[in-house]
Amino acid sequence: MNEPRHARWRLTRRGLLKRGAFGAALTLPGMRSAIASASASATARARVPDSLPDPTRPAGTSTAAMPFDHVVCVMMENHSFDNLLGALPRLGQPHADGLTFDRAGQATNSNPSSNGTVTSFVLPNTEQPGSVDQSWNATHQQIDGGKMDGFVASVNSIEPMGYWTDEVLPFAYSLARTFCLANRWFCSAPCQTYPNRRFLMAGTAYGDIATDNQSLEDPPPPNGTIFDRLPAGTLPSVSFVDPEFGVLSDIGSPLASLPQVATQPTVAEVLQNANGIGGDQESPQDMYYGEAWAYQILQAVLDSSDWARTLLIYTYDEHGGYYDHVPPPAAIAPDSIPPELSRGDAPGGYDLYGPRVPGIVISPYSKPNGVTNVLHDHTSVLATIEAKWNLPALTYRDANATTVMDFLNVNRAAFLEPPTTLVAPSSTGPSGPVGTSS
Repeated sequence: MNEPRHARWRLTRRGLLKRGAFGAALTLPGMRSAIASASASATARARVPDSLPDPTRPAGTSTAAMPFDHVVCVMMENHSFDNLLGALPRLGQPHADGLTFDRAGQATNSNPSSNGTVTSFVLPNTEQPGSVDQSWNATHQQIDGGKMDGFVASVNSIEPMGYWTDEVLPFAYSLARTFCLANRWFCSAPCQTYPNRRFLMAGTAYGDIATDNQSLEDPPPPNGTIFDRLPAGTLPSVSFVDPEFGVLSDIGSPLASLPQVATQPTVAEVLQNANGIGGDQESPQDMYYGEAWAYQILQAVLDSSDWARTLLIYTYDEHGGYYDHVPPPAAIAPDSIPPELSRGDAPGGYDLYGPRVPGIVISPYSKPNGVTNVLHDHTSVLATIEAKWNLPALTYRDANATTVMDFLNVNRAAFLEPPTTLVAPSSTGPSGPVGTSS
């Protein structure tokens, strides 16, 4: 997790999910007050917690206007948009807001360092660098009041400026080129995994700023989680799917243990077979394992008998300390609970998004090779579930988040027949030989 400042003792993230938990002088002058003013103004005009998306419809009732009956959220770990998909503008998706390239195909994005300018560079294989930091303080230093120039300085290393191409991550790039991609999906808060996954499930981090396992002893969020909102006894098909955390490159290939799914399985059967395999792609794990796991899950969902009525959201919890060039905008504060800051922590609140992460929506109705520039964060998953089944909002954040309907063309199911364009990870396995083009 590379969380040296706040992490005090360890528990698996699976344990986190089971238990239901889900810069001092770094900002430019006036930015903090501008963000606070924007958030306060937005809150004054906002939908409120516990309100229904559609007051004319009874709570818990489905709408046919959203063309799916199953929602699956696959959340991976710790990668920014530019780090994972930065080469997309020159590799099959010209509308992707990735890195900037010169005529020779070299990325021109850069960050300053004590030894001069560090330019974005290609990571040559699936091995992952270890010198990255996504803690509260490091993230605020990286954002630097919107200049996005503190990534190298935050760890005194060039490694945050690395990015992958489709030669190394063929599955991720083929997924982004096939379905609809978000240019503006931000993590929900400028910090680590636990608070961002709290936003995914509860619409708020309720004080947490770090992957600190003492936070597992926190009481439940004041307004509960999305699981509390789903109708008891008649649960709609909503699933949050995570890879096996902690699978490192010193184990054998996971392909032999990937789920063997019968022809035309249901979504429930697919997800039941998804346990115990794959890596989460957090540094320093080898990226191959996460690619292999996600590819198999996506293929199984595409082959499912429920595919025609399934919506799958594929994203990352936070940026992992890797560079992204897009400044996070002001966000609506989810509630009145401030971050639990210690002496020396960068000042701030939950009124600022964290850096961009990949966000892709997979559905028969997904816009082919599409891009959306609409603003989203992890509470867009909650907003989508709430809108489909008319569930009351948990916080101001999910009450006012945009659903993922902009990823879809409800008038045309372009992928009613599943696409055949997804590319499997390299058969050479972890850190196998790849090309060197940029």
